[in-house]
Amino acid sequence: MAYGGWMDTVSAPAPSSPVRTLARVGLAAFLLFAGVGHFVAPEEFLAQVPPWMPAPLLVVYVSGVVELLLGAALLGPVRFRPAVGWIVAAFFVVIFPGNISQAVTGEAAFGLDSAAARWGRLAFQPVLVAWALWSTGAWSTWRRRRRPVAAARGG
Repeated sequence: MAYGGWMDTVSAPAPSSPVRTLARVGLAAFLLFAGVGHFVAPEEFLAQVPPWMPAPLLVVYVSGVVELLLGAALLGPVRFRPAVGWIVAAFFVVIFPGNISQAVTGEAAFGLDSAAARWGRLAFQPVLVAWALWSTGAWSTWRRRRRPVAAARGG
């Protein structure tokens, strides 16, 4: 039964290719590396915690754990990849305010020591969202599953 929702992605992922697999593994490595970084150099990540957030160091550690879990999940079973892709994409959207905060407050971290570099980095966030959706087959699986639902509705 097709629901047309993200749960449909659990049982029927889109076919993968070597390039897509390499992109997914690369994204997993990126998240795992960043997740470890939250514990090795938390002061760098504090620059991205908005001033209005309580317990900034806790936020850094919790987001590090989340990045480690997401990186590992990207390497998990095929049947979960599309759902994981949507979750990783959502994570990149959720942390975007931290990147905006770093640009607005002028905090230097990760080698972003100029306003141009901090504001320019914001353009990379949509790339991360697209990377998550494409490399996991989330977007193509969703589109493929939507076609029968749309056809059944006469659309």
